[in-house]
Amino acid sequence: MCGFIGYIHGTEEIDHHETIERMMDTIIHRGPDSGGKHVDEKVSLGFRRLSIIDLSDAANQPLYSEDGSIVLVFNGEIYNFQELRETLIEKGYNFKTRSDSEVLIYSYMEYGEEFVKQLRGMFAFCIWDKNRNQMMLARDGFGIKPLYYTNHTKDNTFIFGSEIKSFLPHPAFIKEMNKDALRPYLTFQYSAMDETFFKGVYKLRPAHYMIIRDGKISKMEKYWDKKYHAKDNTLEYYVEEIRKTVKESVEAHKISDVKVGSFLSGGIDSSYVTALLRPNNSFSVGFKNYEKMFNETDHAKELSDILNIENKRTYVSADEVFEKLPTIQWHMDEPQSNPSSVPLYFLCELASKDVTVVLSGEGADEIFGGYEWYQPSKRMEAYEKIPFGLRKLIASIAKKLPKNKYTNFLVKGGQTIEERFIGEAVVWDEEDALNVLKPAYRSGPSVHSITKPIYSEVPYEDDVTKMQYLDLNLWLPGDILLKADKMSMAHSLELRVPFLDKKVMELAKNIPTQYRVNEKDTKYALRLAALKELPEEWAKRKKLGFPVPIRHWLREEKYYNLVKEAFQSDYAKEFFNTDQLVKYLDDHYHQRANYARYIWTVYVFLVWYKRFFVDMK
Repeated sequence: MCGFIGYIHGTEEIDHHETIERMMDTIIHRGPDSGGKHVDEKVSLGFRRLSIIDLSDAANQPLYSEDGSIVLVFNGEIYNFQELRETLIEKGYNFKTRSDSEVLIYSYMEYGEEFVKQLRGMFAFCIWDKNRNQMMLARDGFGIKPLYYTNHTKDNTFIFGSEIKSFLPHPAFIKEMNKDALRPYLTFQYSAMDETFFKGVYKLRPAHYMIIRDGKISKMEKYWDKKYHAKDNTLEYYVEEIRKTVKESVEAHKISDVKVGSFLSGGIDSSYVTALLRPNNSFSVGFKNYEKMFNETDHAKELSDILNIENKRTYVSADEVFEKLPTIQWHMDEPQSNPSSVPLYFLCELASKDVTVVLSGEGADEIFGGYEWYQPSKRMEAYEKIPFGLRKLIASIAKKLPKNKYTNFLVKGGQTIEERFIGEAVVWDEEDALNVLKPAYRSGPSVHSITKPIYSEVPYEDDVTKMQYLDLNLWLPGDILLKADKMSMAHSLELRVPFLDKKVMELAKNIPTQYRVNEKDTKYALRLAALKELPEEWAKRKKLGFPVPIRHWLREEKYYNLVKEAFQSDYAKEFFNTDQLVKYLDDHYHQRANYARYIWTVYVFLVWYKRFFVDMK
């Protein structure tokens, strides 16, 4: 796990050695073990290394081909690098390291750009081909590793890298907030567009690569998709295939020359991974003063004892959370108000004291159908027996009535899945968001304009599959995986996700919907497979998520005053109707309503904005 930064030179004369060094310094947390750079007349590349496989200096990056014409910087792990390496050796290539990185260079030389289809792993990389005067940037199929790019510069410099903050030291980079990003963020709780909160800075989409020639993008191509195509077979067959495939994936993901541990909550996903991995240490987190309300650490400790693993725990206080929030948002690069990012930051800090690599359970819900919203309620199933046209008419009437749980039900009952489901994180109602925003910030895209292109790729699938496909392509890379990468890298910790493996996904694509989600349970087939490794209590436990006591903290005077100060600040008035914000805060504080998520999402944005735009003039 590492980080890289680079740029194709623009027209302005600058000291490229000094510039790339300063850019590298901003991401030293991603790679504290060593740094390296490549500077020629056309490009500058910088790399920070966290040594995981082949700890020798020979594996330091940038890496070069034998003739020096190909230069690589790479972040991630390639889990099938050994078999790829053997094939390339048979074809006559000479390797100077035992690392997985060098495989990328010679695979590119042998197979061209399409070699990316052969890779199994998590990755973002840049290959600079001097002879062809072209650059290739690529990102893994799930978006586990981040990769940003921009030509929003004063002199046509093309900049790219693992974190946006590393763009800031470049003298040609134009730092400007993207006004269109705020509106959808309030509803999604994360940056859901390709363009980020920094104007002109984009995320390379998962499962895509691009070719840059003469400082311009000449090709952008998707090389893999995650569409389901169910194949009939017995439940028993799929349970056994899941068991074998997940076990093999954990084996591949534990390859390392440094210590490996696992994150462990009380849920099935991390428990299954931990049971297969059997590390020396598992790591868990809870909240001080809320151990009985928001705490899965007891379950984690109990399972660790059963597996004969040492469980290390930490408990986080509200004071620690509010103190560290600016640092957390600095590492995020963009505002991200998923409350679970906070405990994850402290969990990574804990784990980094003992190990360099951790395995975690992210991705199982999206792949195998684990979220409760995939499973329709019995009330909704009964209501949907009424003809859709009539339900749609009822919904149009309900929309005009005061909002409550009954009118919300009737509105949802008269909508298609494309209309009512935008992913897990529905925070601000869109109408409320528009009302609280100043006019200049209302022009961003609607949430449905963001989800529509993804839904259009699977028009004939059932509702469960459509929801999973949306989450796999939007929620998973935009929220879950982003915070996993940024919070772990903040502590120089490599986080691996064995459920998000190419082989696991190829199997999951075949599993019929009724084996993923049915009236009995979510993640139905996965839970049955986990019974081979876990006690029944863990395999069948309902998902709790990563609960955080935000609503309680915001009803304490200390934190109420802290948030109120931010809401009434001069910079908040640039974006929001601050009187309305304070009203939401007061109503929550006095327990007239629960606006915790509304408040937290805005507060996180303001913390982020202050860190990047107020404190850094």
